[in-house]
Amino acid sequence: MTGMFLILASLPATSTADDNDSPKPEAVRAAVEKALPLILKSTGQYPESRDCFSCHHQALPVLALSTAKGRGFAIEPDTIDEPVELTETDLRGALESYKKGSGQGGGVTRAGYAMLTLEIGGKGADEMTKAVVEYLLKKDESLDHWRGSSNRPPSEASEFTATYVALRALTAYGKEEHKDRIALRAGKARQWLESARPKDTEDRVFRLLALKQASAPEESIRKAADDLLATRRDDGGWSQLDGGTSDAYATGSSLVALHLAGRLATDSPAYRGGMKFLIANQREDGSWFVASRSKPFQPYFESGFPYGKDQFISAAASGWAAAALALASPAKP
Repeated sequence: MTGMFLILASLPATSTADDNDSPKPEAVRAAVEKALPLILKSTGQYPESRDCFSCHHQALPVLALSTAKGRGFAIEPDTIDEPVELTETDLRGALESYKKGSGQGGGVTRAGYAMLTLEIGGKGADEMTKAVVEYLLKKDESLDHWRGSSNRPPSEASEFTATYVALRALTAYGKEEHKDRIALRAGKARQWLESARPKDTEDRVFRLLALKQASAPEESIRKAADDLLATRRDDGGWSQLDGGTSDAYATGSSLVALHLAGRLATDSPAYRGGMKFLIANQREDGSWFVASRSKPFQPYFESGFPYGKDQFISAAASGWAAAALALASPAKP
């Protein structure tokens, strides 16, 4: 793992939950071990039906697998290399489109998540990443942030998600020649992030991550973390929509964001409460079920993940949940 996903993986504790009401370390580790085989299976099967990049079957599985590998789980190198290579091939196939500034379907969110996948996978900068950097610098240039690509919740509907993944890509792959332009875009985005009002958990999660990425003042990061923590439900989880039911997508992404932003230790009561929710709601096959809120726009296909039309959001949710649990797993050689 690289960047923030590695630096804060061992954040020191701020407080400790009651051991009688917290998942035991062996239970946390067992839940990750239970989740990984299905994630691996589905990530491997996805290219049999699609050769394009997706957040749910490349980015989030790579995040989960890399996080687990960093905590000592047995992960074969090629299981991470394969989705990273699919991502690279997909971007490279659209190289001329990025050079022209038109990018791909999915816009900034797709490009940013793809670059995040390459970053976690350890891919260096080249002609292709330079073209995507230029695309991101020019995209929404008249605005003070980046826009989502469509109204397909949760990820593609959020301007906060688009802004975070764009900032992250620019930081990871921008070169000296891009330095001033990146600083200008980041400064404008930071001001927008500090004043914009998130409407749901996806917005709050990525507002927090984006503020951290944009080197916002610590007070701004703290307030964003407090906003996210304030929406935690009585069952220890988070719901995608305010007043909704807790699910693994909202809970896993909230825990990861709060930890990586440096605002929540993995042995704090809130984090352990979130893990308790995740472990209690994990299915026997290792997955977490989440109902889709997006209307399908592509022909249906099976990816090796359960739940039919809800398989893609459930795969993404399982990636977030596995990453959140892996971050809190006792490290082993």
